[in-house]
Amino acid sequence: MTLNRTTSPDFQTIQKVVIPPIHTMALTNGTPLHVVNVGEQPVVRLEIVFEAGAWYDTQQGVSLFTSKMLNEGTSKHSSNQISEFFDQYGAFVEFGHGLDRANFTLYGLTKHLPTLLPLIKEILTDSVIPERELETLKKIQHQSLKVNQEKTAFVAGQEVRKAIFGVHHPYGNPLSETGIASIDREVVLAFYESYWKGKQYRIFLSGQVGDTEIKLIDKYFGQEKLQIVPVKSQEQVSLQASSRISIEKEGALQTSIRMGKQLIQRGNPDYFKMLLVNEIFGGYFGSRLMKNIREDKGYTYGISSNLVSLVHGGYFILGTDTKREFTEQTIHEIHVELERLQTELVGEEELQVVKNYMIGSFAGSLNTPFEISDRYKIILSENLPLDYYDNYVERINSITAVDIQEIATKYLNVDSMTTVLVGGK
Repeated sequence: MTLNRTTSPDFQTIQKVVIPPIHTMALTNGTPLHVVNVGEQPVVRLEIVFEAGAWYDTQQGVSLFTSKMLNEGTSKHSSNQISEFFDQYGAFVEFGHGLDRANFTLYGLTKHLPTLLPLIKEILTDSVIPERELETLKKIQHQSLKVNQEKTAFVAGQEVRKAIFGVHHPYGNPLSETGIASIDREVVLAFYESYWKGKQYRIFLSGQVGDTEIKLIDKYFGQEKLQIVPVKSQEQVSLQASSRISIEKEGALQTSIRMGKQLIQRGNPDYFKMLLVNEIFGGYFGSRLMKNIREDKGYTYGISSNLVSLVHGGYFILGTDTKREFTEQTIHEIHVELERLQTELVGEEELQVVKNYMIGSFAGSLNTPFEISDRYKIILSENLPLDYYDNYVERINSITAVDIQEIATKYLNVDSMTTVLVGGK
C-alpha cells in the first residue's frame, strides 16, 4: 500500500502519561536508596546527593569550590590517575553544585559498577583538597567571572536575583571576585568535612539495575555510620517592592532586560495553573511574548519567561536582549502582554494548543531511566507526594481560561515586578 504523503496523519491528544515507579529502600545504615530499574541498555547512573549546596555556604562560594575540588585527588590517587581510571572503563563522573544541594554523579556500564565503586567511595571520603589544584581553580574561576561580567545578559541575571532575594540570601548572593579571593584550602577542607565527609546523603540508582547492583551499593555505602547535616534556617525574605535598576555599560549596543519576583513553589495548589500561565506568556517558542516582540515587532531575537521552584523558595523571571533604542518599547510590550492575561480570557484554540504542547513535552521528557529518576528526585527533594506527576495530564487539562485570568491577576501584576536593565537605557 502506497503512503499518501499529501494527507496529514490523524492527530491524537495524549490522555494519560504513566511514569514507571521508583523503588525506595534503606541501606544497612539507613541511607535511602531510590531505584529506577528501566531500560534495555546495560547502563547505569549513580547519583549521590548531599546537603551541600550554596544554601549551606559558610562564606561566599565555598560550596562551589568544594564540589569542584573533590575530584582533584585523594591520599592514594592524583587527579590524573582518577581521570585515567574512569576513562579506562568508559565511565563519566561529575560533581554538580546547585543553590540547594550538591551531588556526585557516575554514568557507566552496569557491568563495571563493582570496579568503579571502590574509587568513588575513596573520592567521597578521602579527598585531600590539594593546594596547587585549588589555586589553579581559583584562577580559572576568576578569569571566567571577569569574562562573564562583560556580558550584559550575565550581569542582568545576577542583578535581578540580587534584587528579588537580597544579597545576603543564598539565592541572591552570586560569586564575586572578593569571594574567590577569600577561598583557601582550610576553608574548603572545613566545608568538605562538615557537609560531605561522613554526612548523610540520598542515593539515586537508575538504568538497568537489579539486586546485584543494590547489594553492591549497600556494600560500599551502607556500612558506615553517617551524621545528619543540621537543617540550616534562613531569615524569611520579605517580598520586594517594585523597582527598576539600570546599569550602564559603555559601548554596549544592546540592553539585557530581566524582570522577576518571588513566587510560588511546586507544592502550592496554584502551581500547575501558574505553570500554564507562564507557558502561554513566555514559556515556549510559540508564546505571546515571542509572537508579539519577536515575530510582530522585531525588537529581539528571542524572549522567554520561566517559573523556578527551589527547596526554600521560588521565583518568576523573564528575559530578553534588544537593541538599546528598543528598550522602552520592549518593556512596554511586555507590560501589554501581562495586562492582556489579566483582562482578556485566553481563546479556546490557543489554550488547547498550549496544553497539548505542555503534555507532549512532559511525555517526551520521560524517555530514559535517567529522566524518570530526575522527576522523582524533584519530588523527594521538595517533599512532594510520590504521585505528584501521576495526574499531570488531568491537572493541565482541567485548567480553564477563567483560572488563567485569575492566576495572572493574582501573581503577575506589573507593579510587583523588579526590572533590571544592563547595557543601554
